Parts: sequence; C-alpha cells; structure tokens
Amino acid sequence: MQLRPFSELDLEYFTTEVTDHVGTLRLDRPPANAHDINVLLELQRAVEAVRFDESVRAVLFGSSNDKFFSTGFDIKVLQEKSGRQVGYASQTSKEIIMKMRTTDTIFIAMVNGHCMGGGLELALACDFRYVGNDESYNIGMPEIHLGLIAGEAGTQLLPRYIDRSEALEMMLTGETLTPEEATEKGIFDEIHPPDEIEDAAFEFAELIASKASVAVGNNKLAVNEGLEMPLSDALAHERELQNRLLGSDVAKEGVDAFLDDREPDFLGVELGDEEPGSDE
Repeated sequence: MQLRPFSELDLEYFTTEVTDHVGTLRLDRPPANAHDINVLLELQRAVEAVRFDESVRAVLFGSSNDKFFSTGFDIKVLQEKSGRQVGYASQTSKEIIMKMRTTDTIFIAMVNGHCMGGGLELALACDFRYVGNDESYNIGMPEIHLGLIAGEAGTQLLPRYIDRSEALEMMLTGETLTPEEATEKGIFDEIHPPDEIEDAAFEFAELIASKASVAVGNNKLAVNEGLEMPLSDALAHERELQNRLLGSDVAKEGVDAFLDDREPDFLGVELGDEEPGSDE
C-alpha cells in the first residue's frame, strides 16, 4: 500500500498541512485532547508519513484546542478496558515515541495549553519544545494520583532533559508547574506569549527546513542514538553517519557554495524538479 503524503492524510483526530516544507500536525480530540489507542494509531500513521514524505523537512506538533495541548491518556479507558488492553496502548505509545526520536526529521512541540501526563510525554518525544507563557497552564506528570507511573516513556525521557532528582520528585508528588517554572527546569526550550508561539516555532522550523535535510537528520540520529551508546560505539556511529554525507551531492553543494561565497541551495539539490507532496 502506498503511503499518502503528509498533507493528504485523512485523520479523525489530527489535522495536517504543509507550508514551505514545514508540516504542521495538530491534535484535535475535544474536550481536552486526551488520547486512546485510536488517537495513538493515527499519530503513528502521521509519523510514518513524515518519514517517507521528502517534501516535509520539519514538523510542528501542536493542538487545535486553545486551552489544552493534551491531558494525556484518557482516564475513562482505564476504567472501561482491561489492564492488558491499556498496557498494549501504553506500549504502542512508547513505540511511536521511539519512531519520532529515530525519524530523521525534526519535530517541534508547540505547547499552548495544559500539558499533563501522556501529553507531556508526547511533547518530550519531540526534538524541541516551545511553550506559551500563560500562567494558567498546568504542566506535569500526575499519574501518581491514580496509583500509576508515567508509563508513556515519561520515566525515561524526563530525566534525560532535567535533573534526575527533580524529575523523580515531579513524578512522586504529581506537582504541576507553570510554563515559566517548567522552562527554568529545562523541560521547554523557549517560552513565548501565547499569540506568538506558533510564529516563533515556524520561524525556527523554516530555518531547519532550509538546511540539508540529510545532514539535519544525521545530526539528530547521532545525538539521540549516540547518547544511548558507550562513547566508543557512539563515535563509530558518528563516523558512519558522516561517511554517508562525505562526497554526497548535498556536501558538494555546501562546499561549492562556501567557496563561491553564496547561499547553498540544499532544497534544489535534495528535491530536484519533482517534489512529491509539495504545496508549491
């Protein structure tokens, strides 16, 4: 079966669009963007579409709801479904998060609303996180109040971004943070007024999209995968990724442009005349 371009996906819980090679994925499941297995399977389709759509060079992951990014996994499902079924959904979420982290396209979360539990875990799966500075937004991992752990990769992702003890304290107390507090801890990379966050994130995504996508992707993989390896193995992984670029058309364009004192045209080199799924 042929994959649809990212912008042409027909999804119930997400909207997709592409502008200037920047894809935007918005979660849309009222009232609070809580997710269940159906939402997760659609997210998986979207991530896989990004992997194979060469016209999408960076992705913004946001919400269609002006109050919620996501409150996480739908608590009603915990009551209605068996532990085995919920466990499968949790495992599926972990697998999707790993797909996001190993897809050689940059994901940028735009958190403009409450971001709790599994919602925060999905944001942590992204490479960068922008947040609105509305002090009414709650940021946290409150699963302890349900007698649970942060089971959608949160126990592993959060301590990779902030101090281990602070991450554990958040999970053990279920405390919520304001966007400013969460940014000070290192959970978010940038904080902006709510009405400016999308413009700021899009501007950064456009910058990423202008670079050589294979070099961008290899940088991401070298970091995300290399940090999980012993140093010697990580350096060998870096060498292999670099060797794939040396002598490539994009590296030739970059070197030629530097020596010719001009801006490189990585888009033209990588996409050529045919741009599948492009909106141009």
